[in-house]
Amino acid sequence: MTGAHRETPRKGTVLPPEDLSELLDLSRFLEQHTEPAALLGPDGEQIPLPVEVYEVLVQVVGAMRKRRAVTISPVEQYLTTQQAADLLGISRPTLVKLLEAGKLPCEKPSGTRHRRLLLSDVLDYQQRRRADRSDVLDRLVRDAEADGLYDPPAEAYLQAVREARAASNSET
Repeated sequence: MTGAHRETPRKGTVLPPEDLSELLDLSRFLEQHTEPAALLGPDGEQIPLPVEVYEVLVQVVGAMRKRRAVTISPVEQYLTTQQAADLLGISRPTLVKLLEAGKLPCEKPSGTRHRRLLLSDVLDYQQRRRADRSDVLDRLVRDAEADGLYDPPAEAYLQAVREARAASNSET
């Protein structure tokens, strides 16, 4: 992306600056200071940043440092089914199946067949999916450990080493 070819951002989306030097300075500052800072106005007035605002600033700077655009939107924002599907990384038909199965709430504005989803509901569902996947992975690891799959018998290991050495010696 260069000057004239820079894509137009969606409404509410901020692209990283072309020159990242000031952003990198800010990023280094934030890495060195783990406590919220203060905002300094042009007239010298200072006001401390609330922790929540500071954490958002750290995330925004981190994303922009990686040359990613940033969109900040209120949690009460409604999404179309396509926007929600894109956010979840699934197809729109898959999302519609989730809606029809009652796994995600949605609203239908009167007089229309279109569905709208609260961003907060989509983010909650995304978090539940992550937790479910983590639980399944933990269970698989526990089962594999219980079945001894992580601890092959010493003799099997020694036999594999012998076979590898024999194969290596026969190639030379």
